[in-house]
Amino acid sequence: MLSKNQIKYFKSLQIKKFRQIHQSFTVEGAKSVSELLKSDYSIELIAATEDFISEHEALLSSRDVSVVSTRAEELSQLGAYQSNNACVAIAKTKENRFLDKSGREFVLVLDDIRDPGNLGTILRVADWYGFPKIICSSTCTDFYNPKVIAASMGSFTRVQTFYTDLIEYFDRVGPAVLIGAFLDGTSLYEYSFPNEGGYLVMGNEANGISKEVAARMTDRVSIPRFGGAESLNAGIATAVLCDNIRRNWK
Repeated sequence: MLSKNQIKYFKSLQIKKFRQIHQSFTVEGAKSVSELLKSDYSIELIAATEDFISEHEALLSSRDVSVVSTRAEELSQLGAYQSNNACVAIAKTKENRFLDKSGREFVLVLDDIRDPGNLGTILRVADWYGFPKIICSSTCTDFYNPKVIAASMGSFTRVQTFYTDLIEYFDRVGPAVLIGAFLDGTSLYEYSFPNEGGYLVMGNEANGISKEVAARMTDRVSIPRFGGAESLNAGIATAVLCDNIRRNWK
């Protein structure tokens, strides 16, 4: 059983301030915790049901981690999701390390993505299409927000992020192909993604790419609209663009 202090610790990590103080975050659910166990993240503690412990005995024994058996009812009180009935883990956050394009690759850049569900979905999309690097503006939602981790469905373990001021970042990396997603850009059906790769920039859910960042773009692309919808969800738009890169990139 979990102690009162352990329960308090789990709950505190739902708040960004305490995640920063403890440099730790929570991961909920059998799928995400399984992915965590296979990753290079340092794990502090896992609270799990006997069923989860029995089913994942080999995986758990492969890691030097403290495991506490608990009831499903208690697990629903530890994290953000009452539907979680398998496990919750506490892992250590990683250092915010600089990332850059290497060779022929595309790197995603997110300008002020605020919705945790969108960021989690984008992580999953990036993982699916094989884009393991994401540059986030300083105003993007916290990577370790429980809703981001949950929406990524384990992809947070395979996609790297670097939070920074985007203008300073562009100055640092020097001349590069910066492709921004806009409502009035060149149609994807007419645009050819460069063979040498580049940076694909996605903007805020409501306002798109900021004026300062937009001024740095070398290319502007748009997803053609055939119906009456005003805009696309940021996660969906990212998926469409990533799919087009993979289909047309030589």
